[in-house]
Amino acid sequence: MAAERLQKLIAAAGLCSRRRAEDLLRAGRVQVNGQVAQLGERADPNHDRIAIDGRPLQGAATPLLLLLNKPPGVLSSCRDPRGRPTVLDLLPPVLAEGTGLHPVGRLDADSRGALLLTNQGDLTLRLTHPRYGHSKTYRVWVEGQPSNATLQRWAEGVPLAEGPSLPVALTRLRQRDQQTLLELRMGEGRNRQIRRTAALLGHPVLDLRRVAIGPLQLADLPEGQWRHLDRREWEALAAQP
Repeated sequence: MAAERLQKLIAAAGLCSRRRAEDLLRAGRVQVNGQVAQLGERADPNHDRIAIDGRPLQGAATPLLLLLNKPPGVLSSCRDPRGRPTVLDLLPPVLAEGTGLHPVGRLDADSRGALLLTNQGDLTLRLTHPRYGHSKTYRVWVEGQPSNATLQRWAEGVPLAEGPSLPVALTRLRQRDQQTLLELRMGEGRNRQIRRTAALLGHPVLDLRRVAIGPLQLADLPEGQWRHLDRREWEALAAQP
């Protein structure tokens, strides 16, 4: 095969995302034929010896893409130094160990719902980078009964500490006592963005559940359970602009 960029080869092997592979290269943790490799360098795995921290890079992993219904209290990461449960703990050992599966994006520990896991770095990049425009849909219970003016302000994009946020498609679905259920469809996903926005508007989040990623619906998948995506679903995600 022709030589390819190292970050692409590392991602294809299922070790991590392409963005994370670039970090490994910058940190000097990748070697080609015994020499520290540089970001942007190319190699041919059929002829070159590629290693991460001295360990040989394995060949391309069998492609995997799973949909998980993440429960609250579980971290969207592969491991936690404090020993807290992660999404890989919800998978059987045959999938959790040695396959390179990692979460695509994040849900904070208190949130629940749809989360993708894959061992394909290119797919991770495509589904998480803002330029590809993948939307995510959430059902969110907030305190109180937001006025129409407040919801309009939210829909237009509320400035956060790091800068303006993008507009949000927002619908009021239900009200009970002093609680309101909203549906939000968003094209960006900053750290705890929904929770921070709701708090700024005076209506803190009580429950946050992601119900769709692009065209992929969580539907009736039980909490804490997962399933493989079929070819049709995989292609629908990859075909998103």
